[in-house]
Amino acid sequence: MNLFESIRMAINSIFIHKLRSFLTLLSVAIGVFAIMGSGSLVSSFDNTVETEMANLGENSFKITRTPSVQTGHDSWRKYRKRERINYKQYSKLKNKIGDMAFVSVESNQSNMTIKYSEFETDPDVTLQGTNEVYFNINNRDVPKGRPITEADVEYDRNVAVIGNDVFNKLFKGIDPIGKQIKIGKQKFEVIGVLDEKGAILGKSQDNQVIIPITRFNKYYSNWWESLDISIKAFSKESFPYVLDETIGALRTLRSDQPGAENSFEIETNESITQQFSGLTGYLTYFGLLAGFFALAAAGVGITNIMLVAIKERTREIGLRKALGARRFWITMQFLVETMTITLIGGLIGIALGFLMSSMISYFLGLKVTIPIDWMIISITITTILGLVSGLYPAFRAASLDPIDALRYE
Repeated sequence: MNLFESIRMAINSIFIHKLRSFLTLLSVAIGVFAIMGSGSLVSSFDNTVETEMANLGENSFKITRTPSVQTGHDSWRKYRKRERINYKQYSKLKNKIGDMAFVSVESNQSNMTIKYSEFETDPDVTLQGTNEVYFNINNRDVPKGRPITEADVEYDRNVAVIGNDVFNKLFKGIDPIGKQIKIGKQKFEVIGVLDEKGAILGKSQDNQVIIPITRFNKYYSNWWESLDISIKAFSKESFPYVLDETIGALRTLRSDQPGAENSFEIETNESITQQFSGLTGYLTYFGLLAGFFALAAAGVGITNIMLVAIKERTREIGLRKALGARRFWITMQFLVETMTITLIGGLIGIALGFLMSSMISYFLGLKVTIPIDWMIISITITTILGLVSGLYPAFRAASLDPIDALRYE
């Protein structure tokens, strides 16, 4: 009995016992599906976050009142007590570090409706208030028209740069430059259209309108809302110095006591990536745990199915032993058959898991990746599952007495 003969017999047994084989393959596929699906999805999340962070550049960081990702009720109660970051603090900080870095201020309102003539958008547009540096820090171009300038912010002008989604919904091929749009009760002149970015995590980056922060604060900001400050050092080499100077200056502006923790959050590309990695880690653990229980149940089922198969082939085993087949080859035959079945189920699970994660990634706007590492892990697990599940049936088959086996009816 050689290896290829054992594989051929395993495949033949799948077609002969269709229902039994289907249930076996299904149980293995479900376990691998959970592992591969979660692993692929996590890889897509991680690669997307890394790509977005790389686009922002290594010499950028953001200052917020609270972390972007929060876990636990206690942390929320801790952060809500912090003083909000206001425009006065931003202005003083910009005066202190403006000669060593670009400094942008940002605030936004979601679920806004934008109107032009008889057309209007759905109430899902993000209104962003910022300054002229925003476009540089966030790598946003304005291919049509112009961006917001320092004069627009200083003189509190009613001007707006619209995203591609807003442009398509309101103007439908008409040149928007110079046209008047209405946001709430205020009218704004369209001065530019942002470059198209697409969606990330299911949210479009093109469904927004950008106006000067001074105009935003006057008509759309609430007193309890905190501003975000984005900073980009002029060079990668000066980044550590800019970061230290910013922390020291802002601590002074916010009256943080010596030895006390910062009353604000500093988010670098590395820290944001780590926060997302913490979240995706839970998804990985869930997939591995679900896959473990499914494969454990599958292993018990495979063992029982192989014991039934051995009983059905008792005379065949007796004949092989009578013709001189060694116990080793009988053991190897059934081990190879078991591992072949689990590997086929594993390959089905890998294909389904990758298909599922690719579909979810597509709808969420994530970067679809082929996780070679998770494929290797899944194949390794199914191989071990086949080995462990087949050991007892294989040893039992090899230990059959040839005379009793030949007499078996």
